[in-house]
Amino acid sequence: MRLDNKVALVTGAASGFGKGIAETFAREGARVAVVDINAEAARQAAALISNKAIAVRCDVSQHADVDASVKATVDALLEVEEAEFDRLMAVNLKSIFLFAHAVVLLMRKQKCGVIINIGSTAGIRPRPGLTWYNASKGAVNLVSKSMAAELAGDGIRVCAIAPVMAETPLLPTFMGGDSPELRAQFKSTVPLGRFATIQDVANATLFLASDEASFLTGNVLEVDGGRCV
Repeated sequence: MRLDNKVALVTGAASGFGKGIAETFAREGARVAVVDINAEAARQAAALISNKAIAVRCDVSQHADVDASVKATVDALLEVEEAEFDRLMAVNLKSIFLFAHAVVLLMRKQKCGVIINIGSTAGIRPRPGLTWYNASKGAVNLVSKSMAAELAGDGIRVCAIAPVMAETPLLPTFMGGDSPELRAQFKSTVPLGRFATIQDVANATLFLASDEASFLTGNVLEVDGGRCV
């Protein structure tokens, strides 16, 4: 996509030429501020354009409105708020820490157990626009290897699954929208030509959990159709 990792502020974007420009920019990967004097129309247009688009009310003939619209765009589209960062790390990484503390003692007593974490190809071959998500999943991939080294003596295996983008409700979030064009563009980056499915990931997890994988630990299994090749 030609506008990956870019931010566009488009005026008059609730209709007409502006809306067409905003739609095109979003389709090409930009995060778009739909700026218009009609706040409700801007909100409706932004909702249709992309789940990463924002609506900003602005009278372009007023100095204060123009300054405020630029600030709103920067605040919303160029920065990840600390609370969002903390939430991301808590859900993707701290959760592993908490569950490890809860289950490792039990597994040590029985001298066996398997822990399978959900990493991501984003932690191996990052995509633009997802820096902190990429970082959190890179940490999941690495902590899985580290846990494997730490716990092998207790008979506990630790692996991770690294799926490519999958057909889940979160897919439009990662693509920055949902359209046949966007889907085709993202699928073109996967050599096998499709997204992962929930069953693909479940099957890989089943294998790692089974005795067939009893000599595997510290592996980050890429379920990615060749994306990381």
